[in-house]
Amino acid sequence: MNRYFRYIVFAIFLVSILTIVVIQYNADTSINELIRSNESLLGELSIKKELQQLQTGIADLESKVRGVVISGNTDTAAIEKEIRVLKVTLINLRVLDNEEMIRPILSDLNRLVENKIDFNREVLQVNNSKGKRSAEDLINTKKGTALTDSIKLYTKQIDEIHQITVTKLIRDADKNGIKARTFGSIMAILASVAAMFIFGYIAYKVRQQQQMIAKLDASEKMSKEAARLKENFLANMSHEIRTPMNAILGFTNLLQYQQLDPKSMEYVQTIRKSGQNLLNIINDILDLSKIEAGMMRIESSPFSLRSVASTVERMFSKKATDKGITLSYTIDENVPDILEGDATRLTQILVNLVGNSVKFTEKGSVELRFYPKKLEGENIRLGIEVRDTGIGIEKEKLTSVFERFSQADDDVTRKYGGTGLGLAIVRDLVSLQDGTIEVTSDPGKGTRFYLAIPYKIHIDQEVHIPVASVEKQNFENFAGARILAVEDNAINQSLIRHLLKEWEIEVDISGNGLDALEKLKANKYQLVLMDIQMPGMDGYTATRKIREELKLDLPIVAMTAHALAGEREKCLERGMNAYISKPIRQDLLYEIIAGFLHVENKTEGQFEFINLDYMKQVSNGNTEYEKTVTRQFLEAVPVDLEEIHAAWAAKDIQSVRRLAHNMKTTVSVMGLNSLLQPWLDKLEYEDLSEADFNGTYLALQSACISSIEEAKLFLSSLEVIS
Repeated sequence: MNRYFRYIVFAIFLVSILTIVVIQYNADTSINELIRSNESLLGELSIKKELQQLQTGIADLESKVRGVVISGNTDTAAIEKEIRVLKVTLINLRVLDNEEMIRPILSDLNRLVENKIDFNREVLQVNNSKGKRSAEDLINTKKGTALTDSIKLYTKQIDEIHQITVTKLIRDADKNGIKARTFGSIMAILASVAAMFIFGYIAYKVRQQQQMIAKLDASEKMSKEAARLKENFLANMSHEIRTPMNAILGFTNLLQYQQLDPKSMEYVQTIRKSGQNLLNIINDILDLSKIEAGMMRIESSPFSLRSVASTVERMFSKKATDKGITLSYTIDENVPDILEGDATRLTQILVNLVGNSVKFTEKGSVELRFYPKKLEGENIRLGIEVRDTGIGIEKEKLTSVFERFSQADDDVTRKYGGTGLGLAIVRDLVSLQDGTIEVTSDPGKGTRFYLAIPYKIHIDQEVHIPVASVEKQNFENFAGARILAVEDNAINQSLIRHLLKEWEIEVDISGNGLDALEKLKANKYQLVLMDIQMPGMDGYTATRKIREELKLDLPIVAMTAHALAGEREKCLERGMNAYISKPIRQDLLYEIIAGFLHVENKTEGQFEFINLDYMKQVSNGNTEYEKTVTRQFLEAVPVDLEEIHAAWAAKDIQSVRRLAHNMKTTVSVMGLNSLLQPWLDKLEYEDLSEADFNGTYLALQSACISSIEEAKLFLSSLEVIS
C-alpha cells in the first residue's frame, strides 16, 4: 500500500507541476495579449485624434483664408503651412485602408479635402487678381460650406465605424485582464497545495507578474518625474554657473573702460571674448534637449578662420605654458581665411577638443591643424586635426568617448574631473553641420581627433570682419534716483554698486527678501532690482509681499541666473515688471532703468547706420509697432539680398532690377535710403558687368549686415523694457 501511495504522491506531484506549468503559460500569454491589446488600442485612439485634427485643420485653414481676405495681407506662408499639415494628416489616416468598410469613405474624404484646399487657393487667387470683394463673394457661395459639412459628415462616419474596432480592442483587453487575474488566482491556490520545494518558485513568479503590472501602470508617472528632475537640475545648474559668470563679465566690462596700456587692453579683450564664448557654451549645455529635439540653429555668416584659431590658442596658452607643454596651430596655405558658417559652434568644438588635450597632456605638445580635405569651387570641406601627446585612450574605450556622461576611465574622472559632456556636445555639433569626427589613440602616447566640416568660401577674402567695440557708451546719469538692489551674492552686490555709481544712482543693498521688505517700509525707492534665488525669502515671495502687504506699485525688475524657457513669463506673472538674465549686460540694464525712470537713452540716436527718426515719428511712442516693423526688417533684408544674388547668378536681370527697387521700401523704415540708395540705383538702372555687380553687391551686403546688427540691438532694448 505504501508503495502504491508513493506512486500516487509522485503522480500527483507530476500532475501538479504540469498543471502549474500550463497555468503559468496561459497567464503569461494573457498578460502578453493584454499588453499587445493596449498597444493596439493606443494606436487606434491616435486615429481618432487625427480625425479631430483634420476637422480642426480645415476650420483653421478657412479662418486664415478669411483673415487674409479681410486684412488684405498677401503673405500666405501660414496658409501653405496649414495645407501641408492637412496633407500629413491625410497620409497618417491611410492606415485605415486596411478596413474594408472605411476604405471607400476615406477615398471620398481625401477627395473632399483636396477640393477644399483647391477652393481656398481659388479664394486667395481671386483675392490677389480681382480684389477683396470678389474673394468675399466667392467665400459667400455655398461651395466652401458644403465641402466643410461633407468633410465633417465623412469624418463622423469614419469615426463611428472605427469605434467598432476600438470597442472590440477594449473588450479584448478586459477579457485578457480577467483571464490573467483568474489564472493568477488558480495558481495561488495550487501553490498553497503543491510541495514545499516548489512554493518558492511559484511565489517568485507571482511577484514577477505583479511587478510587471505595476511597471505598466507607473511608466507614465516615472517619465513625468524624470522630466521634472531634469528641469530642476538644469535650473539649479543655470543659477550656479551664471552667478559667477555675471561677476566675471560684469567686472571685465567695467575694466575695459579704464585707462589701460595696449597689452592690458589685449588681455581684457581676450578675457571678455573668452568669457562670452564660455557663456555661449554654458547656454548650449543647459539646453541639451534642444539638440535632442533637432532645434539647435546653425547660423551662417562670414568669419576669419585664423582669428578663430588664434582666439582658441590664446585661451589655453597660459595653461599650456604653466604645464610646460607647447600649444600651436597651423593652417594650410590652400585654406581660405574668410569662410561662411557658424564661427561660434566651431569655436565651441575647438574649445572642447583643445581643452581636453591640454588637460590630459602632462608633457610634450598639443597641435591644432587645418587643411583642405576637399576643395570644390566655392565650397570647402575643412579638415581639422587635434593631436596631443597625452595619456591616450584604451582601444576598447574609444567607442564610448562620445557618449554623454562617459569618460575613458574612472581614474581619469577622479584625477582630472569633468562631466563627460564635452565630446558628446562636439559630436552633436559636428553632426548638425553635416560633418564627421573620428578618434584614434595610443595609450601613453597621445590621442588624435579628425574632423571634417563643410563651409562656403566667402566671395571677398579681403572683407573686414568686425570686432566688438570697447568704446565707452555715452550713458545719461540718473542723479537723485534711489534704487533698492536685492542680491545675496557679495561679488554681484559689488558689481551692481559699481554700475549704478557710474550713473549717479543711490543704491541700497539687501541680502534677502526679508531685509528688502524692512528697507521698503523705512525708505522710498524709485525701483527694485530683485534677485530670484536667495536664502530666507526668495524673490517671488518678496515680490508678492511687496504687492499684497506693502501695497507698493513701484517697478520691480527680476535679476536671475535662471535662463530656462518660460522664466521671463513666470517673473511677470508673479508681479514683476521686467526681467533681465545674468550675466547682466550694462546696456540692457541701462535701458530698463531708463524706461522706468523716464530718462531718454542717449545712445539711441548714435547708431552709425540706421536712423530711427522716421520710425519714431510714425509710431508716436507705440513700442509694439516699433518691435513689429523692426522684426520685419530683420527678416526681410537677408532674404532680399539672397534673392538679388540668386537672380544675378541666374542671369535674370529684370528680377535683379525689380528686387532692388522693392528693397528701397524695405529699408526705408530704418532710415537707410540715403545710405543704400546709390547701390540700389546701380542695381536697378545700370547695365553692370560681373565685376561691377560684385563690387556693388558686396558694398550693399556689408552695409546691410552692419544695419542688421544695429537693428538687433534696438530690438533687444525694446523687448527688455516691454
